[in-house]
Amino acid sequence: MTDAVPQSTAVPLSEGQRIVDTFVAPSKTFTDILRKSSWWGPLVILIVMGIVFSFAVQTKVGWVKVFENNIHQSPKQEEKFAQMPPDQLATTKAISAKVTAGFTYGYWVIVLIFTAVSSLLVWATVNFGFGGTAKYGQIYAVSMYASLVMNIKFILATIALFAGLAADSFLISNPVGTNIGFYLSSDAPKWLMTFCTHLDIFEIWSLILSVIGVAIVAKVKRGTAAVAVIGWWLLTVLALTGAALAQS
Repeated sequence: MTDAVPQSTAVPLSEGQRIVDTFVAPSKTFTDILRKSSWWGPLVILIVMGIVFSFAVQTKVGWVKVFENNIHQSPKQEEKFAQMPPDQLATTKAISAKVTAGFTYGYWVIVLIFTAVSSLLVWATVNFGFGGTAKYGQIYAVSMYASLVMNIKFILATIALFAGLAADSFLISNPVGTNIGFYLSSDAPKWLMTFCTHLDIFEIWSLILSVIGVAIVAKVKRGTAAVAVIGWWLLTVLALTGAALAQS
């Protein structure tokens, strides 16, 4: 990657062009953000893909089964549920299944909130720590476009579900084998599973796009942008890994 930072786009891009260029010519998309920091295209795709994926899970796996598979990943919780009276267990499963469905269909809201926080951290780091000149809205837009590649992962998961993926092996937190954690044994430590789940092809691709985008909108070198973007990502992953270790 070079450190050249484009200053402007000769011809403004349409939303469709921005989306396509994110995959084939990302610098064009991120340079256009300097002109206008809108991100409604990625939001629409996120919502639509979320609904499609959620529908596939609902029809091919079922929310109760999703909940049972999640519980199976935690022996302590599984033992606790096994000790419940049958009527209480049935009620708990029904409520938990509805909560799981709600979170899955509304996942796009969680993404927006997480993006707001992570963008704030990157914006503050690159501007106040490294002398960047990005606006917060530009960093947020970069994050939204960079996350477009994550939709491919859920497209693959949806295809796998309709192709006949066994419901017993489905984990909504890791629905398709694009990361190392997917291939670990079920006996692997939970903290290791959590860490390796983030060693994901599309997550890494999204990080690379974010580095390119932040460098452009903040007008800093890509190495500098990488310290901010990858640094906060790594801290987040380590925090999640630590939480999983504490629950073991």
